[in-house]
Amino acid sequence: MLSGRIVAAFGRHYEVELDDGRIVNGIPRGKKSPYACGDRVSLGPLHDSEAQILAHAPRTSLLYRSDQWKQKMIAANATQIVLVVATEPGFSDELISRALVAVRHQHMRAVIVLNKCDLTAALPAARAQLAPYAAIGVPVVELSALNDASALAPLLAGQVSVLVGQSGMGKSTLTNALIPGAAAATREISTALDSGKHTTTHARLYRLPGGGELIDSPGLQEFGLAHLTRGEIELGFAEFVDHLGHCRFRDCRHENEPDCAIKAAVAAGKIDARRLAHFTTIANEGERAKQF
Repeated sequence: MLSGRIVAAFGRHYEVELDDGRIVNGIPRGKKSPYACGDRVSLGPLHDSEAQILAHAPRTSLLYRSDQWKQKMIAANATQIVLVVATEPGFSDELISRALVAVRHQHMRAVIVLNKCDLTAALPAARAQLAPYAAIGVPVVELSALNDASALAPLLAGQVSVLVGQSGMGKSTLTNALIPGAAAATREISTALDSGKHTTTHARLYRLPGGGELIDSPGLQEFGLAHLTRGEIELGFAEFVDHLGHCRFRDCRHENEPDCAIKAAVAAGKIDARRLAHFTTIANEGERAKQF
């Protein structure tokens, strides 16, 4: 039996790097594709450059998003998420909150990259939007990927990082800045496996020159968390944790209830009001999804 690691995922096809270094095309059994980039997998016999994926090894983490209809895997066995935003175009801070909930649930680290900092007119507003995340200890790295991405490199060393962000934030530019030849390597592998027809790559893994690995994922506009309970979402807001259990009501929703410790913390400036608004939106959305 062969074994290896999924280094790229697109549709129901996967690029698998075998333990001996060969790259093969992995095909799942049945109609489901329960695999993600970064998975360690076992495969059946090799036919030409193709083999059937039989199973994945136990995971240390699984980053994915979900709504009431489906789940979308992003990466397996990653240790860190790198959230890429930019001064222009505008970005969703709610999406950042959603991603951080998923990260805390999987016991991963998080870094925020503020890209396109050479566009100085929009820089103050972007910094202000990210201030609540810096306040809870999430590192924020400012850079311009077109000019110099080296400020991020020390935070990637020794980590398996997954790059996540909305379209237009400059993720591809950042990947190419961190990994010289990344685009060319992708073309060569796709040509070798005749996988150029798969235009929507879900994720691809690269090795970083300074150590560590980077999983690049396609741009996304939403990050559903329908697979998490309301309590799990609460724990995903780091600044809530010290205040949980201190509300008058055990099942407090932190909305209209009296003597709510979370709302009191907002009033005292200990929790950003926008973060509470994000929690309410995400938690109520999750409850609605579970009704279907």
